[in-house]
Amino acid sequence: MLGQKRIASVVATGAVLALTLAGCGSESGEGGGGDTRVFRVAFNQNEAHPQAKAILELSDKLEAETGGRYRLELFPDGTLGSQEATIEQVQSGTIDFAFVAGSLLESLEPDFSVVNLPYVYESPEHQLEVLNDQAVVGELYDSLSQDNIEVLAAYHGGVRNVYTDKAVETPADLAGLKIRVIGSDTNVRMMELMGGVGTPMAQDEVYTAIQSGVIDGGENNELIYSSLSHDEIAPFYSSTGHLMMPDYLIASPNTWSSLDEETRGVFEGLLAESIDSELAAFDAAVETARADAEAAGATFVESDADAFREVVLPLHDELVTTERQQQVYDAIEAARG
Repeated sequence: MLGQKRIASVVATGAVLALTLAGCGSESGEGGGGDTRVFRVAFNQNEAHPQAKAILELSDKLEAETGGRYRLELFPDGTLGSQEATIEQVQSGTIDFAFVAGSLLESLEPDFSVVNLPYVYESPEHQLEVLNDQAVVGELYDSLSQDNIEVLAAYHGGVRNVYTDKAVETPADLAGLKIRVIGSDTNVRMMELMGGVGTPMAQDEVYTAIQSGVIDGGENNELIYSSLSHDEIAPFYSSTGHLMMPDYLIASPNTWSSLDEETRGVFEGLLAESIDSELAAFDAAVETARADAEAAGATFVESDADAFREVVLPLHDELVTTERQQQVYDAIEAARG
C-alpha cells in the first residue's frame, strides 16, 4: 500500500469520544444515539474527480468504523472559495480540511518547491511512495505547523503534458510557442528550458486565449484537457510528462489535535487506503478522458520525454538550494527504480 509509510494503518475500532471541534457541524447520529460530527472538506473540482471519490469513500468508511460518530461533507466546485481562500480558512479553523495544489504551499514554505520540480518523479507510484513517507517529508510537512496547517496526505494530481495545434516531439518543436503555465517563476523557467515561452494565466482564460491566438497552447493532465474542451482548439496532446505535482489534503490543527488517539488512528488508516484508491481511480479517469478527447478529434503524440528531461534538469540545480531541500531531493532520487 503506497500510503503506509507516511500513515500507519490502524484498524482498531470501538467507542470514540464525542468531541466539539472547530469548523465542524453536528447532527443526530444513527449509531448509539450520539451526535455525528461532520467535518467540512473544501474541494475545487467536481464530484466526479478521483480525489472527490476518494474522500466520499473515506467518509463512508469513517462513519462505519466510528459507529456513526464522524463523517466528512465534501464541498466541491470551489463552493467554499478558491484554493488560496480555503487555505486561509483551514488556518483560521473555519473549515476542517481542504484539498490544495502543492504549488500553493511554496508561498508558505519555499522549501516545498523541491517536491514540485519537473521530472523529479519517475511514476505516480514513486511520487506517492516518497510524498507519504514520514522519513522523507516529515520535517518539510511539519514546517507548516507554524502556519497553522497540518499536512495529512499527498495525492496524485495527474501528469502534465503539453497541448497545442501541432505535435511536440522534441524541445525544438516548442520553439517560439507561448504555452500557458501555472503562475510562478519556476514554471516560466521550466517552459523556457523546454523550448517554449511560459505564459502564466488563469485556467478559465485558457480556452479563449488559445482560440484567439493570444497563446499557442497549454499544459495539463488529460482530465483537464478533455473536461475543459481544450481538445477542440489544441488538438495535439504530446506526452512530455514534465510535471507531476501533488495535491495535498490539509487540516486545521485544532480539528486534528482534538481527535482522540484511537480516532486519529482509524482516520490515518483510512487515509492510507484512500491514497491507493485515488490513484487507481485517476488511472481509470485518464483512460476515459483520452477516449473522449480522441472522439472529439484529438491526437495523442508520443514525445521524447528523455530529451525534455535532459534540458530541464538544470532547474533542479537552480532550485535545490537549502539543506532540507537537498535531503528531500536525495531521498526522492534514491527511491527511483
